[in-house]
Amino acid sequence: KEIIHGIVSLDAGQAGPEHLNHYARGHWTVENSLHWTRDVTFHEDTSQLRTGTAPRNMAAFRNLALNTFRLAGRANIAHARRDLHDRTDTFAVYGI
Repeated sequence: KEIIHGIVSLDAGQAGPEHLNHYARGHWTVENSLHWTRDVTFHEDTSQLRTGTAPRNMAAFRNLALNTFRLAGRANIAHARRDLHDRTDTFAVYGI
């Protein structure tokens, strides 16, 4: 049995177990589909870009790549990156 404690700004009617479970799962959906992918596949946390607008610009390019792969129907982003040599499949989404 595992007990997890959390602090929320909801009243008792909105903080029932089914609601809290929904919120927690929603958080992990974002974490797994975006943050984990950006960190593991694009090595975002190990990036040495730290000054000016470079970190924000690289994040925008990573988001563009992720969304392009997903629009192209690619579920596995790591495999899609390895397949970049065949750009016709990846960029056909944009008509390029």
